[in-house]
Amino acid sequence: MPLEDASAEFHDFFERHYVELARLAHLLTGDSDAADDLAADAFVALWHRWDRVQRADRPLAYARGVVSNMARNSIRRAVRERRRVALFWTRSTDRAEDPDVAAVVDVRAALGRLPFRKRACVVLRHAFDLSEKDTALALGISVGTVKSQTSKGLAELERILGRRATEELVGRRS
Repeated sequence: MPLEDASAEFHDFFERHYVELARLAHLLTGDSDAADDLAADAFVALWHRWDRVQRADRPLAYARGVVSNMARNSIRRAVRERRRVALFWTRSTDRAEDPDVAAVVDVRAALGRLPFRKRACVVLRHAFDLSEKDTALALGISVGTVKSQTSKGLAELERILGRRATEELVGRRS
């Protein structure tokens, strides 16, 4: 395919999906500025592999996987950096969690408390309304793992936010 055709297709893909992928990055990282950067970096990576993206059965799922992997790596880098800083910090940086935060914690803060995989499964399944199969494809994990991680993530959210708030968040499912 000529470069100008590929460029036009990529531009169209970008226009259709940038907002969604930036939103996914924001929900996974909890940081809107980092999410915009992450989404932009993901599109750079997608452009470099555009021939592979075009051949994918589900290009958007492929793109979601790129964003999810980049978000996971970003979170890991931040955690490693915090640990390095803590090693050189003379005062204790540990903060006690207030066990009664459920009434105060908003949804993003509650999602931020979930481990990455649980958070990603809950976000993709409920905020993006993806099927278990599409979620598994986006994250590169099995459907069974999506089911268990989503269930465990929702249980943790229920513990943090309360049953009523969690049901409102994800909607009542039969």
